[in-house]
Amino acid sequence: MINFYPPFLGAGIKLKRLSKDFMRAEVEMKLRWWNKNMMGTHFGGSLAAMADPFYALLIMQNVGKGFIVWDKAQTIRFKRPGTGKVRAVFEITPDFVVQIKKDMEENKKMDYELPLQIKNEAGEIVCELMKTIHVRHKNKPQHLK
Repeated sequence: MINFYPPFLGAGIKLKRLSKDFMRAEVEMKLRWWNKNMMGTHFGGSLAAMADPFYALLIMQNVGKGFIVWDKAQTIRFKRPGTGKVRAVFEITPDFVVQIKKDMEENKKMDYELPLQIKNEAGEIVCELMKTIHVRHKNKPQHLK
């Protein structure tokens, strides 16, 4: 259903694969007339949108319902013009999920920085992003948050 989310549909962003364990997601975007910038390459906002919810989605599905997971921030550094189809792979590990749960026991809330690369069809890096994902307990008393 995420492929029908209006901002993704409008930008041409497609979730191509999502592992059954929600540890890995592959997202693609083809260059179309409606997602080009004035230079004829991928619009930077569309590249940034490709990265928006997927780490949060993977973490949310793996830590369980007792936590709130927010996509808090991202930085993007463009490396080369994006042409053709671009692709991003989001991946977390079971050890990372265990670490999050441990951190939640100790700190009650935490921000995690996760790197991401968007690459072209030749495997060249179009842009590098740093995602900040915020995780906290859902039902902790305010003084513990």
